[in-house]
Order: sequence, then structure tokens, then C-alpha cells
Amino acid sequence: MDTRALQSWLWEAACVIRGAVDAPKFKDYILPLVFLKRLSDVFDDELERLTNEFGRDALDLIEQERRTGQMHLVRFYIPENARWQAIRRQTVGIGQYITDAVRAVARENPRLSGAIDIVGFNATAAGQRIISEEQLAALIDVLSRHRLGLRDVEPDILGRAYEYLLRKFAEGQGQSAGEFYTPREVAILMARILEPEPGTTVYDPTCGSGGLLIKCHLRLLERYGEQRNGRRVLPDRFAPLKVFGQEINAATFAMARMNAVIHDIEADIRIGDTMRQPAFRDAVQLLMELFLAQPKVCGSVRIIW
Repeated sequence: MDTRALQSWLWEAACVIRGAVDAPKFKDYILPLVFLKRLSDVFDDELERLTNEFGRDALDLIEQERRTGQMHLVRFYIPENARWQAIRRQTVGIGQYITDAVRAVARENPRLSGAIDIVGFNATAAGQRIISEEQLAALIDVLSRHRLGLRDVEPDILGRAYEYLLRKFAEGQGQSAGEFYTPREVAILMARILEPEPGTTVYDPTCGSGGLLIKCHLRLLERYGEQRNGRRVLPDRFAPLKVFGQEINAATFAMARMNAVIHDIEADIRIGDTMRQPAFRDAVQLLMELFLAQPKVCGSVRIIW
């Protein structure tokens, strides 16, 4: 999916819930569903690969592994009720069904807790549903038009979707989208300046949606990665980055977690105010020492060591 197709697709999805939700909050409802569809499509891709390898027993093998609590055959286990085809078939109680589905995914995959299950799709305000059943059905229909599997889109689909929705609506209302994410061009430039090496620790004290962390990872893959099964991966002889970040905004924090998952990054990203309640005190101490030594750099500081 190219950029124009992505933006057209997201715009149509946003138009479906226009009026029910304030424009800047479109992303809070659309992106978790895009994320869920990506997870579901990838699960289907992995199941297809395992079926070609093991035959009809593939799903049984996945279920057996799931019961042990250790998943190796697939990245994430997606319960049957949370797979996209099951969601598409739902015609009544759609809001509660989706809410239960994302919670089930989070229970099965603790890494996704606090990322995918951040909104209730049957939430109300003043006694009225925020998004009606009809709007949810239409939104599911729009999002079903593109497949988001391993061979269909690049992993950065979620980051690009986030940036588009934020720019389209936040800046359109006179707000600054830069509060929530580092613009793509800036993040790419910074990653190239930093040139992270295998095993490097990267910390972003105000990580937003994780853009700079992701770009550092992608730069490492660009320099040391190799093509495998249609994807660029880091060979076992190279250590991955050690990625840390903190973000104060709950919705943006969830986006950073989603972004890390989609890019297969083991990232320790925590929610909170870095200045008042730093989650990584050693890094913040280093940051403050840098600020005191060179106060002119305080506008946008990132640490890499």
C-alpha cells in the first residue's frame, strides 16, 4: 500500500465516524482496529506457513504451545473471536464484541496489555453511545478493504497512519502535532546522525509514538540487516538495540507500544512524566547533566549511549 492509498483509506475510515468523535480523537478508535487487523492478518500468514510445513496439525500445535504459556511458532496468539473474519461476521452488539476481542488479545499476549485495549468501543457519553453500531459496522467494512499481512504492507504502516491522522486533524485545528511525535524527516536525520551500532542502548525521555526509537531500529537494520522471508531482519550474530522510552500521554504511550510490537522490537516503554516521575533515573540524571552543561540543546534532547 503506497502513501496515497493509505491516506485515502484512513480518510474514508475517519469520515465514517465523523461527528461522533472529535477529529483529533479519530486516531484513538481507528488505530487500535488497524493494529488488531495487522495482528490478525499476520497470524493468518503464520498459520498458512505452518500449515504448509506441518499440514492440518498446525493449528493444534499452536493451541498446544499456547497452553504452555510459551509461544514460539507465532509472534502473537490471536483468539478465534478476535480474528478479523470473526469481527466482520458480527452484526449485533459490535461495540461490546470488539471491546471483548481486544481484551482477549491482551490477556493472551501480556506484551499488548495497555496498547491494544485502550478504548471501549461501546463507551457512552451523556447516556448516548459515542460511536453507534451502524458507524462501527461501516468502519469495520472500510478497514476490511486492505490486507495488512507480512507480504502486504511494510511494518511502518501504523506509524505512517498515526502521523497522517495527527497531521490531518490536530494541525487542522491549530494544534501542534509535534507535541506527540517527532516528524518522520527529523527522526530519520537523527537516526543517521546517531548511527546506532548493534547492542547500543537508545533512550527517549519523551518518546511520543516511538518514532525516533523506531527509526534508530530501522537504521540498524539498514546497515546490518539481511533479507529473510521477504523481510529485513538482524542476523543472530548482531545484538539488537536496547530500547527504552517514557511518554506522559496515555493514548500516545499506547501508540509507541503498538509501534514497537509491529516492528518486532523488545522495547521497555513506560507511561509517566519524565521530569516528575522518571522511570529510568540513571538516564534522566545524565540528561540533566547534559542540560546543565549545554542548556541550548534542551529544545529536543535524545540520549544514546
